Amino acid sequence: MTDQFQPGRPIVLRGGTVLPMDATKSVLRDTDVLVVGDTIEAIGPNLSVPEGTQEIDARGGIVMPGMIDTHRHMWQTAMRGYGADWTLTQYFVFYYLQHGKSFRPEDIYAGNLLSAIEALDAGVTTTVDWSHNNHTTQHADAAVDALEAIPGRFVFAYGNIQGGAWEWATTPDFRDFVERRMHRGDMLGFQMAFDVTGDPAFPEKAAFEVARDLGATVTTHAGVWGATNDDGIRLMYDNGFMTPGTVYVHAATLSDDSYQRIAATGGSVSVSTESEQSCGQGYPPTWVLRKHNVPVSLSMDTSVWWSGDLFSAMRATLGADRSREHLEAHKNGDTVTHSHLRADQVVEYATRGGAAALGRDNLGQLAAGKKADVVLIKNDSSPVMFPLLNPYGHVAFQAQRGDVHTVLVDGKVVKHDGKLVGIDLAAARTAIESTVEYLQETLGTEAWEAGMNPDIPETKVLDNPYTYTDYRSASTHEA
Repeated sequence: MTDQFQPGRPIVLRGGTVLPMDATKSVLRDTDVLVVGDTIEAIGPNLSVPEGTQEIDARGGIVMPGMIDTHRHMWQTAMRGYGADWTLTQYFVFYYLQHGKSFRPEDIYAGNLLSAIEALDAGVTTTVDWSHNNHTTQHADAAVDALEAIPGRFVFAYGNIQGGAWEWATTPDFRDFVERRMHRGDMLGFQMAFDVTGDPAFPEKAAFEVARDLGATVTTHAGVWGATNDDGIRLMYDNGFMTPGTVYVHAATLSDDSYQRIAATGGSVSVSTESEQSCGQGYPPTWVLRKHNVPVSLSMDTSVWWSGDLFSAMRATLGADRSREHLEAHKNGDTVTHSHLRADQVVEYATRGGAAALGRDNLGQLAAGKKADVVLIKNDSSPVMFPLLNPYGHVAFQAQRGDVHTVLVDGKVVKHDGKLVGIDLAAARTAIESTVEYLQETLGTEAWEAGMNPDIPETKVLDNPYTYTDYRSASTHEA
């Protein structure tokens, strides 16, 4: 039963295979995890528990930390799967230059609500909402309203693709929004989300100064082919804005010098492998990040194209990294005999790596005193869940969303026995249906269908959305 968990009572997951995600990548067989309040109280075999503790049978399953997605454009979930055949250029044109302006606050709310729900369903307990369509603060209020309606952990990364960061970040409205809504509570963090065009005038400096004044970290799309390049990294570095809290999304087409700057300043990279390998920001960069010892987290980018779970991210990342390694070896007439990227590493990227990127050392691990964000992967009805020989490999290559049995966030059960707990999915469906109907009417049938089924253009389409200044990136290439 999904309504059996009473607030305030301890919870113990009994007899599972526990992946604590500690420094030694331990595997603890037949082990219990005791949760008291919002905290992990103890981990061990045959734990003695307080009277009244509620038990979850984890035998035959894997108990691991809640996964952490460090970059997801949640508002776009209202158009799930719409852009399956897009290139990055078509994405830019649709949202940045044309129809992103059509989204109302209620449409942002609908997308965020559904995205927040699907994250929990897939065992993603913390999600960074890279919210970059806030062309008014009313849109941002709607986005946060949706996040606060769902019992997950979120980081709201405020952005606005409809204008330069130096414009929106310096307005009284933005400062008022931050003071009203971004209380930086344990369940809702705050970042500023904007990109650096590489314009030598460095107009983004004003936005970085606002972030510094607010004590907010910055998350930025860097190393995106044709849009953001080494010039942006150099400007950030020269002006002192590369910090340990900075998250560089994609970072797929940078020079060694830029990777070295990221490593030296303590930044990290959010790798969105399904995105990079599909729409062309550059080859998924874990192979080069490993070379420079740059910390990695994983992200799904957007459900307008791809899946919304980190199982897909782990699988795709392993595949892309190993494919690159084999390709490079074959070019030199060599054979790879040992894979450098291992299953336990991508599971770490999806958990502990995300926590490190967000500066949350109480997340991403299972240990006494850590926050009780816990996932049980178990499916007794599936032939894929046994035998359980290599747990890290099982998480990375075998498990999927439907195998997420139980999810705890902050010690509260939000999914159990494969079903969401206390989530009004019908209300989310109604909100999404309203938004889709509105967008179809606003765009018109012809534009709606054409957007979903893009033809190969006969002439070059503008492929750089950063039109806020007259500057054009040197990396913009003719088709």
